[in-house]
Amino acid sequence: MRLRPSSLSRSLLVGALALSTVLTTAPAPATATVSRTDCSDPALATTVEEQRLDNGVAGGPSVPNQILARSGFDRHVALFNRLLCAAPNKLAARLVVRAQAEALWRTATHRAQHQQKAPALPATDDRGLYWARISMTRALRQWQPSFGLGTADRAELIRTLEYASRGITSTRFSPGVRKVLVTGFDPFTLDADIRIGNPSGATALSLDGQRWQVGGTTYEIQTVVFPVRYTDFDQNMVEHALIPHYRPGPQHADLVMTASQGRVGLFDLEVFNGRRRSVSSIGDNNNLWGGGTISAPVVSPSMPAGPEWLTTSLPTARMAQTDVTPFRTRVNTSVLEIPAGQTTPVRRPLGPTQGSIASEGAGGGYLSNEVAYRNTLQRDRLDPLMPAGHLHVPVLQFGAGNTTEITDPAYEANRDAIVRGAHAMLRSALT
Repeated sequence: MRLRPSSLSRSLLVGALALSTVLTTAPAPATATVSRTDCSDPALATTVEEQRLDNGVAGGPSVPNQILARSGFDRHVALFNRLLCAAPNKLAARLVVRAQAEALWRTATHRAQHQQKAPALPATDDRGLYWARISMTRALRQWQPSFGLGTADRAELIRTLEYASRGITSTRFSPGVRKVLVTGFDPFTLDADIRIGNPSGATALSLDGQRWQVGGTTYEIQTVVFPVRYTDFDQNMVEHALIPHYRPGPQHADLVMTASQGRVGLFDLEVFNGRRRSVSSIGDNNNLWGGGTISAPVVSPSMPAGPEWLTTSLPTARMAQTDVTPFRTRVNTSVLEIPAGQTTPVRRPLGPTQGSIASEGAGGGYLSNEVAYRNTLQRDRLDPLMPAGHLHVPVLQFGAGNTTEITDPAYEANRDAIVRGAHAMLRSALT
């Protein structure tokens, strides 16, 4: 099992070591000012997602800042900013960004698996990681280093931060175990409620690095959390994360399950995954739309060649028998298709018909359906016998009447119950 930090202080130590490495292996030019503590230009453009860092509820204090403070990730962000300002050149910057992004992921997964003391947010709260990453990408975007930094250099640093802080660079399995890869998602629809989290992301954090004994077999679980952004999918982030575990060799997985937040009160095992995007009611986390509608669904420009429909190979019948009280489970076969030779979408409760165009998979026409399709497409291309598919977990909800507080007992109990249910569903898949 991967070594775990004992607390957030371990990530601070990583930062100190990174800075020591920077200053000893990458000497600063004579003009560098390594003691700077404020090296940002707030006038520089940021993304829609990053601009939400300043959002509150009903004119109150910034919700992201409250979440960062109560999860302890504000210290990680502050350390990252100091180390970034101290970086004397590009090599130093690359070392800092990679080390701090990996430390952020380790801190988040460790925190998710260890009880927290009040007033800290509970262990399963996934929002601290999300807002810490967003804070760090904004810092990189507005960073004004003491040396020349081109647009491509900055973009590469942001990509490094994204991949490392999402677990994509740390999914290496140990030898001698069965291997399980599980993915989740960031929070989304944040313009509707800036306070929300995503229980699929919380589930991923709670599972990373875990070893389970199931039926006398040792399984090791590695996890990844994907962004809710079309651009990253168009740049093949999903394939970059999954393909190493479909290829033959010591990192070949035994099961790959993607997960996302779906419907109220339901764990849905999505049977049919559609190739196309069709959601036009909401955008992604940068308020970009996929470009499709249910009558004219579109394919991502980066999507590898494949059929209109793919099918889960998870043991859905067994998983559907899992006790996930207070929720229900369902094997969902319903899709929306445009039948062959027609133009009007038709709902098919039992799955698609021959030659139809995918308007909505069982998991819809958004990125949750797309991650399921991209996953099962790689299965069909590289290992058709692999158990692979998608789980929609229930919607995470605040307690009745709470419209301003960042947490409440009902919200926390709801999230814990979803995470427990997702664990139970995965264990059933391995039985």
